[in-house]
Amino acid sequence: MSGRAQLMWDEAVTGYDFGPGHPMDPVRLALTMRLVEAFGLDKAVRVVAAKPAGESTLRLVHRQDYIEAVRTASADPRSADPAYGLGTPDDPAFAGMHDAAALIAGQSVAAAEAVWRDEALHAVNFAGGLHHAMPGAAAGFCVYNDAALAVARLLELGAERVAYVDVDVHHGDGVQAAFWEDPRVLTVSLHEHPRTLFPQTGWPEETGAPEAEGSAVNVALPAGTGDSGWLRAFHAVVPELLAAFRPQVLVTQHGADTHFEDPLAHLTVSLDAQRLVAESCHALAHEHADGRWVALGGGGYAVVDVVPRSWTHLCAVAAGRPVEPGTAVPEDWRHEAYRRTRQWGPLRMTDGLRPEWRDFTAYGYDPADRLDQAILATRRAVFPAHGLLP
Repeated sequence: MSGRAQLMWDEAVTGYDFGPGHPMDPVRLALTMRLVEAFGLDKAVRVVAAKPAGESTLRLVHRQDYIEAVRTASADPRSADPAYGLGTPDDPAFAGMHDAAALIAGQSVAAAEAVWRDEALHAVNFAGGLHHAMPGAAAGFCVYNDAALAVARLLELGAERVAYVDVDVHHGDGVQAAFWEDPRVLTVSLHEHPRTLFPQTGWPEETGAPEAEGSAVNVALPAGTGDSGWLRAFHAVVPELLAAFRPQVLVTQHGADTHFEDPLAHLTVSLDAQRLVAESCHALAHEHADGRWVALGGGGYAVVDVVPRSWTHLCAVAAGRPVEPGTAVPEDWRHEAYRRTRQWGPLRMTDGLRPEWRDFTAYGYDPADRLDQAILATRRAVFPAHGLLP
């Protein structure tokens, strides 16, 4: 198996652009790639531009009528049909939308193929992670669900067990929906509680269809959860489930919108904790999936201060060349960020924190603590289905 990491990148993914004023500004993708290059990480990985996902690939998850609706809106945005989630404030139609969305999907599918075929041990597509798109509708800034398509392609290639772990601040509802009835796929989502955040799903009681009981796992975190709670919840749920499930491939989604600077949500996680979770996912892939790891981006709307640094750390971890948190951000990149956004970028690759967390099983839990209540609700809902004690 190749030890090299693969980074999926085509500058054309920045054409996934909902227009001025929309939170998902594609400058976040361009600035991430420029920061990856500024650290020389593009020399430590194989950079690959894959083809857009074709119709047969898109149909692994999406309905034919929906694909046709996206094509129609892509050719004439004025014809977008809100019944398909298109032409809405969250998902405005734009010219070329189908091509841009299919290109992002193609990068994630190619990443999965490379890892499954042993062409790469790890593969990253930080432009991906568009986890809200449903089989028949756009939702939450997501047109095609590249994450679900990557998992579906792994199944098509013969994978019997695929684990998907989503640490975006929003529930990974589209991926959960795609595999709700499929026991071959374990979907785990840690997200802000549905009472306080879109898409108002991801309750611990959502555990999969009867024929796939325990295959959907949801940790609904109280608003305001910070580093210690976020890391405690991750380690209280994810490692034990992966050990029991024994995935052949680990697919992870690293939305950076858990950060305390993110304008669209209410968790208070630092860049330093996000980096630790990326390292944990890397280690878990080696421990439980022979190192096969597909890592995707996702949400993240602090497009200068947070997203480029978070995903550069992700790429660095995958490349086996982690960037020390205290490292200075290259000055040339800061000038590039200012040129593009009129906003000066951060000075260092850290928020200056050293996150610590207490192990749930080693230290016990506090029944009066809202975070521990959330953890226990998830463990009670799904652990028995995997032969584990809650």
